[in-house]
Order: sequence, then structure tokens, then C-alpha cells
Amino acid sequence: MPKKSVVLLPETEEILEQMGTQIKYARLRRRLSTELVAERAGISRATLCSIEKGASSVAIGCYAAVLHALNYMDKDLLLVAKDDELGRKLQDLNLPIRKRASKRSDGK
Repeated sequence: MPKKSVVLLPETEEILEQMGTQIKYARLRRRLSTELVAERAGISRATLCSIEKGASSVAIGCYAAVLHALNYMDKDLLLVAKDDELGRKLQDLNLPIRKRASKRSDGK
């Protein structure tokens, strides 16, 4: 069964490429080889190379495993969508508005 290819917006592709580059630089700053990081992450060296290129075909779990292998950098994933301003505004628009009961004009 052939794999389905993911169609991404150009902006998203650029973000993945930047993330891959940042992962590569983090590995290089730590002076770790691709073989060692791949082994620690439990992936192949080819998959690590794809991650460092920002490939969209690599599962996000592999990205997380590599970040973890780079001294627990996977905790930064908790920042994804943490401050969802647009989502909160949309949520607030759907909140029910309490209406006051109308005042009775007959004095009761």
C-alpha cells in the first residue's frame, strides 16, 4: 500500500525546515554524531537526516524522540498551542449570555 503524501502550505514547510535546522545545530553544539543521536532516539540515521532537513514525511514521534535524545529538549513540545489566543476568543464568542428576567409591570 503506497504512502499518502502530506500536502503542506509553504509557510508550514518553511517552519519544518527551520525546525530541522535548529535540531541539527543543537546536535552539533553538543558535538554528537548522527549515529549516536539516531541510536539514542531509536531511529535510523537516514530518518535523523530527514528530520534535520525538515521532512514532513517523518512522524512527529520521531521528532520528539530526537529532541529527547538531545538532553530532554522534548519538553519544549509542551509550548505548542499553549497560548491559543484565537481559540480562546472563538470560545468566548460561543459562551451563553445570561439574560435577566424581565421586570413585571403589573406590580406583583
